[in-house]
Amino acid sequence: MTTTISNSNLTARINHFGAELFSLQNRDDKEYIWEGNPSFWGKHSPVLFPIVGTLKNSSYYYEGTEYHLPRHGFARDMEFILSNKSENSATFSLTSSEESRNVYPFDFELQIIYTLDKNKLIIGYNIINNNNCIMPFSIGAHPAFALPKPFEEYSLAFEYPETLTSYELENDLLSDKSTTLEMIENQISLTYSLFQKDALIFKNLQSKNITISENKKPLLCVQFDDFPNLGIWTKSNAPFLCIEPWLGYSDTVHSSGNILEKEGIQLLEAKKSLKYNFSIEIL
Repeated sequence: MTTTISNSNLTARINHFGAELFSLQNRDDKEYIWEGNPSFWGKHSPVLFPIVGTLKNSSYYYEGTEYHLPRHGFARDMEFILSNKSENSATFSLTSSEESRNVYPFDFELQIIYTLDKNKLIIGYNIINNNNCIMPFSIGAHPAFALPKPFEEYSLAFEYPETLTSYELENDLLSDKSTTLEMIENQISLTYSLFQKDALIFKNLQSKNITISENKKPLLCVQFDDFPNLGIWTKSNAPFLCIEPWLGYSDTVHSSGNILEKEGIQLLEAKKSLKYNFSIEIL
């Protein structure tokens, strides 16, 4: 099943499976979300929960028991319920089940709220801890933006001039190695060589928005005030770019496996909830 929301400027379409955004169009029907061609990458904008990235040995320990979770968790592969709908907004809900507790032993509700406001799509996450104990979690976004022209015609503009330190992956885990990207006037030009070692991973950017430009003309802006970490990724010769606001990231090569000690993990108090959002503005 899919749900459509719209206003006078934009139309967004969301698949109930994974509560995944798969289309964002302006009034001229220009599409901004990657089509999901499986020859490159068969997704559009998956939700990453209750982990972001990869666990060491694809496993973790909680209170002495070992659990296994795939890369980026399970929410992207589960059916959400449409719990609220208006013309320009839709709320999707995923609650814990026997299936989820087998790999993540917590009672939770994850709400994802899509809202259109003028030229902006706001994506909100509400994480609810229904346990009588602390619940560890990470959450992240993975939107892929369609770049139909040659990749080198695009560039990224960061909110502030800063040192861009990207942490390298080793067997999908964060290593001790890092690379500093050269930025000219707050911008970097896109080339596939930037992604030879997989995603660019930033732990603490000063900038909280990034603009994609096409031939120096601003195309869209991703704003992520609530997210301290960011991934930027594409595949070789693929006509898309992912800008991924994260709360958390892959295990480090030094990870102990204890989920409560995981670098970047969030700890949500018993019977509490936390809200985060980011936005995509069409320029």
